[in-house]
This record gives sequence, structure tokens and C-alpha cells, in this order.
Amino acid sequence: MTKPVPRRWMRWLAPAAALLIAAIAVAILHREMRSFSYHEVLGRVRAIPPSRVLSAIVLTGLVYCVLPCYDLLALRYVQRPVSFLRIGFASAVSYALSQTLGLAALTGGAVRYRFWSAWGLSAPDITRAMAFIGVTFTVGMLTVLGVVGLTEAGDLAPMLHVPKGVVLMLAGMFFATAAGYVAWCARHSGRDVRIRDISASVPPVRLAVGQTLVPLVDWTLAGAVLFALFDLHPGPGFLQFLAVFVAAQLIGLASHVPGGLGVFEGAMLVLLRPFAPPDVILGTLVAYRAVYYLMPFTLGVATLVAHEAWRSRHRVQSTLDVVGRWMPTVLPDAMGMATFAAGAILLVSGATPSIRSRVAFLDRVLPLGMIEASHFVASLAGAALVVLGWALRRRLDAGYGLTVGLLSIGIASSLLKGLDWEEALALSVVLAMLVGARGAFTRKTALLAEPLEPDWIVAVIAVVGASVGLGAFAYRHVEYRADLWWEFTRHGDASRFLRASVGVAGVLFVFGLARLLRHARAVPALPTTAELELARNIACASRDTTANLALMRDKALLFSRTGRSMLMYAVESRSWIALGSPVGDPAERVELIWRFREMADSYGAWPVFYQVTAESLPMYIDLGLTFLKLGEEAVVPLSTFTLDGSDRKGLRRTQREMSRQDVRFDLVPVEGVASILAELRAVSDQWLASKRVREKGFSLGRFDERYLQLFPVAVARRQGRIVAFANVWLGGAGSELSIDLMRYSDDAPHGVMEFVFIELMSWGRSAGYLEFALGMAPMAGMPEHALAPLWNKAGAFLFRHGEHFYNFQGLRQYKEKFDPVWRPRYLASPGGLALPRILGNVATLISGGVRGLVAR
Repeated sequence: MTKPVPRRWMRWLAPAAALLIAAIAVAILHREMRSFSYHEVLGRVRAIPPSRVLSAIVLTGLVYCVLPCYDLLALRYVQRPVSFLRIGFASAVSYALSQTLGLAALTGGAVRYRFWSAWGLSAPDITRAMAFIGVTFTVGMLTVLGVVGLTEAGDLAPMLHVPKGVVLMLAGMFFATAAGYVAWCARHSGRDVRIRDISASVPPVRLAVGQTLVPLVDWTLAGAVLFALFDLHPGPGFLQFLAVFVAAQLIGLASHVPGGLGVFEGAMLVLLRPFAPPDVILGTLVAYRAVYYLMPFTLGVATLVAHEAWRSRHRVQSTLDVVGRWMPTVLPDAMGMATFAAGAILLVSGATPSIRSRVAFLDRVLPLGMIEASHFVASLAGAALVVLGWALRRRLDAGYGLTVGLLSIGIASSLLKGLDWEEALALSVVLAMLVGARGAFTRKTALLAEPLEPDWIVAVIAVVGASVGLGAFAYRHVEYRADLWWEFTRHGDASRFLRASVGVAGVLFVFGLARLLRHARAVPALPTTAELELARNIACASRDTTANLALMRDKALLFSRTGRSMLMYAVESRSWIALGSPVGDPAERVELIWRFREMADSYGAWPVFYQVTAESLPMYIDLGLTFLKLGEEAVVPLSTFTLDGSDRKGLRRTQREMSRQDVRFDLVPVEGVASILAELRAVSDQWLASKRVREKGFSLGRFDERYLQLFPVAVARRQGRIVAFANVWLGGAGSELSIDLMRYSDDAPHGVMEFVFIELMSWGRSAGYLEFALGMAPMAGMPEHALAPLWNKAGAFLFRHGEHFYNFQGLRQYKEKFDPVWRPRYLASPGGLALPRILGNVATLISGGVRGLVAR
């Protein structure tokens, strides 16, 4: 049994810290705004002069002219030049999404990957470029804080309530760090460095200088957007304001709340309190959110959808088809975030006052009870949707169905509770995208069985807490009374908010309780007798004969929830290695591989799939795995197998020679194997001793009496005594025939195993089997092109020149005499720097331990 990775509780540290920061921000907002009403804040937003709003919009446009320079520097670092127009388009869209939604790796990073991969960048190039952008962002922020702190220390100290010396010391540290980075790059330019498991080259000094200047301009313009909206007289100078702005943004980023929502506002309220009343500050920040975040986000989404539609214009049958093909590699993440946002919209709407004129109109045409019920149901749907966003990221079929239903309910409820057509329209867009993306959500897995990430739990708590806090602020002028809970009137928004809040808390409580009471996750363990019997039934029906290796009892078995499919795997160090793809019902394969990956992830391990076929690669692409060609499997079509013709004279000669030496073939049925086990053991022991090898495992059978008695055994007898044998795998529905354990004695005549193959193929053809699997030829079929990947070049070299270590070419040539069809086999794994360890783990597992690697 495998024990979990120690200190798994550390996964909760960052989310818990984020939740703590968000809670402090909400407390600050509540304290600062206790003397102001919801309507006063909205009045402050409307009071901002149009000229200031226009200036902010222009400055926002300038920011989006600078942002592409981050990507320009990164692409030059990886030496993949792309035109500035292309870079500008991709970066503007990605930043519009990531700055609003947060989770840059899943939003802006996914969009970048979509464009950069289409422009020919490899996955390693994209990874290095995005890491470079992260370094640029960090160095730039240090530069801004350093420059502003050193130049405005005297004015900043009173604002921050710290001594001037502290400001100078921190600013000096920030600036020295940024300057030290540039100097380090100037000295070590082009040198390879390694930080933990990441290897990269030091950028040239011109790029390092760009990494300080571009963020400096970016942050300056971003701060100018907010500064333009404020009317602070008297107030701080621009550089002082910029330092406050950057510090507040840094706190918002540290919280991991999408867009720093609430956290940034709380920090600005505290830092700007001496210069303006809280309602003016918060009203201006709301306008800033609309100009700097919401407007670019809306344009970015529209631009991205239009771009994808234009690219697909010759194939698009309908709008839903376009959306359904939108960013297929990141669609579940995108739809999960969109669903979360839709739920947040419903929660916020349920917590804020409705528009009186719209409710008055509804009151004339609908019963009051329907309006009340619609408000309550909309809030419950919002709570469920923020949770179901996680299920869509997991590609769950059940999550898809529930989300479609709840979005439909949310659209109807939004219209019935207050004619909120704006939210209904937003939810309709999400629903249309989701319906068009139906094919991405195919995992038939129970919702409560899926792991819920700490980050998502914190996000749900944060958005529900924010909506409750917003409602408390909006209705603070309403005096609390016990009968307020049961007050049903046309404009009873405060009562509806109270009832909806309790309903939302109840929904989340029931969901959390159901998860706590669910069955504990099973740990990898060897199969029980009942599981082996179930595995045997699946293997007997499978067309893939390697499924029989599940009966070796050296691998754990993962079954589908219906019991019609299974995946066999073993654990070696950090690698969870599955042997091939799932076998059984094809419709359940995706579910099993995702469950396997999630089980591995819960233990901090690498999911690895060994010897998968080319046809199954799309499933593993969706898991984000990379592929390594292991070799090619030889498969003989039995319908065309014959001993006639000049090219088969070698096989006929083998038959004649065996006949001359009185060697006879026999296929012993399952019920007769027990009577010959002693002879088989003697042959096996001789073979192991003469070859000086140990028993292997995992993907190779070993001599085990219980295992051998599950299959027919092909034997070659000489003068009545067994001199060679092989256990026979029979595929389901007469599909495939193969062998596993092959052994022969010291006095067996030369060519005896070839004779066994010939006779088995002849028997299989007469019995109606379609194919005979001869096994894999390692390193075979590796391309030797100059542009081939390094692993393929090494494999091709080893295939040609590695005969001292392993008979690579001889094995392929031996199998070629049967005129087989060669089918590639791959290793699917996380790849990257983990690949050498993964390959070592696979070799150790097959060899039966580290000793087996050394001692054969």
C-alpha cells in the first residue's frame, strides 16, 4: 500500500493566507464604509466628470500598447521572432482576460499557448517564455517600488505610518535587487543556470534592461489611469500615488483573489484615507474597475471569439459550433471560470437592491410569491454554479448537465425576480458557449468522488462572503427586526437578501457535509480474489491480450464504476505507471485515465502510461502529457499467414528440421496444465540459469504456477519430453492471439521457439483468430532525421550500434521473417526534467527492482 506524501496540509497554506487577506480586506471595507450607504457610493461613481473618464480610457489604451512588450522580450529570449502585430494581438487578449479573472496560468497563459503553439513554438519554448514574463513582472515591480521609494521617501513615510529610514531601506533593497539582476545578467549572459528542477539560460543584458524598463512604463501608466479618475485636492503627488497604487496591487496579487477584487480596494481605502472620504475613494475605484478591467475584458473576449470564428469560417455551421471548437485544449478551464463568474453574478445580484421601476412593473403582472421565489432560487443557483465551475474544469459529464440546468434556471429567475436582463444576457452567453462545448465534458464520474482543490474552496468562500458583505453594506440603513425574515412586500429587498443568504449557506453546508461523509479514497493495493476474477472476465472479453497481465497479481487494479473496464498499474518511487490504456468498455476509458491521474496527483506523483498505442494518444493529450516512442510492436495478420512461397522457405526448413528431430507441437488446454507444471518448472529453471537472468515483472510474465494455470500452454515435446513452452493468451471474440512466458531447455534443438510460433500461428488461423502479436521491438522505427527529437536520435543510434548491450536489430530481423505489421508504442508521461527519473522507474519496475537492473 502506498502512503501519501508527507505534509499534504502545506497545500492549504497559500489558500488559507489568501482567505485571511481577503477577510482583512472585507473588514477594512466594512469599517471604512460604515457611515455611507450603497446609493451614496453609486452617486460618487456617477459624479466623476466625463473628461476624467475619457482620460482614463485613453491611458488604458496606452497601457495595452505597452503590454505586448512583455511578450516581445520573452519571444526574443527564446529566439523565436514573431511580428509585433501578432504579438500585440495575442498579448492584448491574454492580458485582458488574466488581469480581470486572475489565475494567469489558466486564463492569459492558456490564450498565449493557443496563439504561440499555432505560430510554431514548441512546449518547452512556451514554458521558458512564460517563465521569462513572470521574472520580468517581478523585476519590474521591484524597480518601480525602488525608484518611487527612493525619490519620495519623505512624503511616503507619513502615508505608510513608518519612519523615513524604513522606507529608504526597503526601497534601496528593492532597487538593489533589480539592479543586481541586471548586473548578474551582464556578467553571466548566455550561461545555463539551474534552479531546483528548472534549467534556463541567463538572458543578455539588453533584455535584462528591458525587463526593468517595460514594467516601469506599464506600472506608471496603470497608476495614471486611476490617478486620472481621482480628484484629490490637496492630495499626494503622482509619484507618491504611484507607490501607494503599486503597493495595493501587490497586496491584491498576494491574495490570489481574481483581479485582487476587494483586497486592492481595502488597501487603497487605508492608504488614501487622509486625502479623500471613503465613499469618494470607493466610488472612484468602482469606475476604475469598469474602465481598466471590465472594458478590456469585454473587448478581449469579443475579439478572441471573432478571431476564432474567422479562422473557422469555412467550417462553421452555426455559432455554437464555433464556440464549441474554441480553444479545445483549455476549454474546460475557461468554461469552469465562466460558470464561476455566472454564479458570482447571481450571488451579487441577490445581495443588492433591485431596480424599483422594474419590480413595480413585474408586481402588476406576476404574483408576489413568484417574484419572491425567483429571487431565492436565483441565489441558490448562484451558489451551486460557483461550485460546479470546478466540476467543469474536471470535465465531468454530471457537472455539465447540472450546469446547463442551473444556468437555464438562473436566466429565468433573473427575469422573473426583477427584469434583470443584463444578467440574463450574461448567463445566456455562458450557456450558449457551454452547449456548443458539449463534447469536452465526457467523464462519467460521481461529483462527490472528485477531489476539490483548496484554491477553489477558498474562492467559493471568498465570493459568497463578498456577496454577503455587499448585502450587509447595501442594507445597513434597514433596522434589523425578527419579523424582517418573514416580510414579503414589493420592495422588500432586505428581507429577500436575508432569506437568500441562509439558503446559500444551507446549499454549501449540505454539499460540504456530503463530501465529508463520502467514502475515503482507496490506496493502491494488490487485487483481492474477487477483483482478480472480475479482471479475468474483462481480460477474456478484451481484444488486447496484454490485459491478461492483470492476473499476475503484481499490479494494482483500478476498475470503472460499472465494473466493465479496468486499468492495471504499479507504483515505483514518484511514478504511478499504468500498463497500456484501460481495457474493457471504450466509453469508460477517459474516465479511468482521469481518475488514475487524479489519484497520482493526490499523492504528489507522476502519472505514466507505458506502451500506449498511437490510436489512444488523443486521450493523453487532453491530460497534458508528452510522448516518447518506445519502439514498434510486430503483429502478424493471420488471414494472410502462409508457409507457401519463396520468402517462407526458412520457416518450412524449421518445420522439417523439427520433424526430423522428432519434435512435436501440442496445445495443452487449461484443465491439463496442472499435470505438466513440474516439467515446465524444470525447463524454466534451466532457461534462467543458462541465460543468467532473473525473473522480470510488470509488463513481462514470470513463472508462477497459479498464473500459468489460467491459460492454455503451447509445448514442444521431443521424444515425449517437454523441451520448450509458452503460455498462450487468447483475445476476446477471436481477435488476437499472443504468448507471454517463453522458455526452453538446454538440450532443446535450435529453432524450437520459431517452430512453436509457426504452429501457433497455423492453429490460430484455423481457429479463426485475426492476428498474432509477436511483442515489441525496442527502439525500432526511430526517425534519424537531423530535426528529429533528441530521444529519437538517441534511440536510432542505440538501435544501430547497441548490439553489445541488447540485440535490438537481431530481434526485429527475427520477427521480420513472419512479415508482420509494425505498430508504434509510446510512453505518455509529464516529460520534461522528470523524464529520466520516470524512465528509470519504469526500468526498475520491469526488472523487479534496482538489483534486477544491475544483475539482469
